[in-house]
Amino acid sequence: MKKIFVIGFFLSALMISSCVKDLDVTPLDPTKILAGNLNDDPAYMHQVLAKIYGSFTIAGQGANGGPDIAASDENFFTTTRALWNLQEITTDEAICAWGDVGIADLNTQTWSPQNPFLTALYQRLSLSVTYANEFIRNTTGSTDPTMIRYNAEARFLRALAYTWSMDLFANPAFTTEADQVGKFFPKQLDPDMAKGRKQLFYYIVSELHAIEGTLGEPKSFYPQADKGACWMLLARVYLNAQVYTGTAKWDSCKIYCDKVINSGKYSLAADYRQNFSANNDGASNPEMIYSFAYDGVNTQGYTGTTFLIESSCDATYLRAEDVAGLTSNTNWNGNRSKKQFLYVLLGDTTKVYGTSPIPTTSGYTFNSTSDPRIKDTRLFCKVKKQVDIPSASASGDYGVGVYKFTAKNSDGSQAANYSTAFASTDFPVFRYADALLMRAEAKYRMNDPTAFNDVNTVRARAFKNDPAGVITAAQLNDKFLLDERGREFYYEAQRRTDLVRFGKFTNGNYNWAWKGGLLNGANTDPRLNVFPIPADEISANSNIQQNTGY
Repeated sequence: MKKIFVIGFFLSALMISSCVKDLDVTPLDPTKILAGNLNDDPAYMHQVLAKIYGSFTIAGQGANGGPDIAASDENFFTTTRALWNLQEITTDEAICAWGDVGIADLNTQTWSPQNPFLTALYQRLSLSVTYANEFIRNTTGSTDPTMIRYNAEARFLRALAYTWSMDLFANPAFTTEADQVGKFFPKQLDPDMAKGRKQLFYYIVSELHAIEGTLGEPKSFYPQADKGACWMLLARVYLNAQVYTGTAKWDSCKIYCDKVINSGKYSLAADYRQNFSANNDGASNPEMIYSFAYDGVNTQGYTGTTFLIESSCDATYLRAEDVAGLTSNTNWNGNRSKKQFLYVLLGDTTKVYGTSPIPTTSGYTFNSTSDPRIKDTRLFCKVKKQVDIPSASASGDYGVGVYKFTAKNSDGSQAANYSTAFASTDFPVFRYADALLMRAEAKYRMNDPTAFNDVNTVRARAFKNDPAGVITAAQLNDKFLLDERGREFYYEAQRRTDLVRFGKFTNGNYNWAWKGGLLNGANTDPRLNVFPIPADEISANSNIQQNTGY
């Protein structure tokens, strides 16, 4: 059963405005539920809580209230789309053919504080924090067990928003439930970028530690956050602790990976494809821990997995009608990958079948020994017109088509809540494979000789237990770990963070097409490991200091 629950409420008006199905929630009369009596019934607060969840996935309530943030295209500047762009098309994994303002800057790592995607994501994450703060303020002190859990979920969502702000922007404006909306200009935790980022790191982990015992048990309330989601966020924050604070926390990362792995609640999906199909939700998929939940009927918008499917498909090389079963507003032909990342997927010694045009009927274009995560009977990747992309703004016909997500079920059947235009496929934020690979990396950094076992667990699924996928302890090194994360999590909005952690995003002598604006790529300035605070924020709030180097 699909599990979307999206409700609208406006903090500025302190009123519930609309509700869309589900979790047995029915529409409310917006004239009757005001801030003063929200606490009268947990059912009402459940719907308000859904607004915070929805702030990460959709633009707003559409006809019932419009987008939460005004934009020329309300779908373009939602959290999922902006986050994906910043995490993917700034790296070797993706490049976008579209000419919209700001995209070329991300393709070539030449952005400025005026980039609209930076502004959109900064504002969206700040808005999620604001919504969470209001909810936390209204529910703190409740003795109702359900309300206590809802309060913890809101604190988790706030910590999630702050984690991405810390990762991308280092030192954002900071507020909590103690701050009243609209009565002051927020400040950073410290005007110094490194100090502020470090303080935000410790705030996030302290919040997650505080709510860990209050959240629901793993797999109990999907798609709402539970203990498993909390453990995964702690593990990921600790995985990157050296980037955020200057001090590694590998032991802490391992502790929280262990909690996920030893809980007995999760396992790898038997079919890798299920993680990116319409039946990938936590009720159907043992691997999904936390996701951005989508429903083709109840959360319609050109964002999330709908955006990923349509932006990757085209009418010539692979149509959305074929790969995903979507037939309305299809085949946008924007995002695809680069030759350098294809070599990561295939392994250094495996090469593409040349650079000449590949017939569209050629089927698979990769070596027969290639990793099944990019080659199976339903096709994840294929070379398009040619593998080389002749310019940073070249047509989407060039490069490597990536078709990882589908609106169909993993067996190719139609989703129960099928829509011709919108996918019901959830976007993975945390899945079990990441717990295994994070633990492997933590163990490797701590010189644990068993680290390769976790990698082999993931590879066994990928290679369908073929011995060709097995590695030895001697094969495990920095490059293999980074490449394995790329092979497992490509197009899942993790690549930039991983490259930064491994020292390969800017000046690490790992270059790809059009990095720095050059055909073969070039090292770029290390300041780009952190995005600038958007110019709109700096000009509007004199309390905010710009990040170093901008």
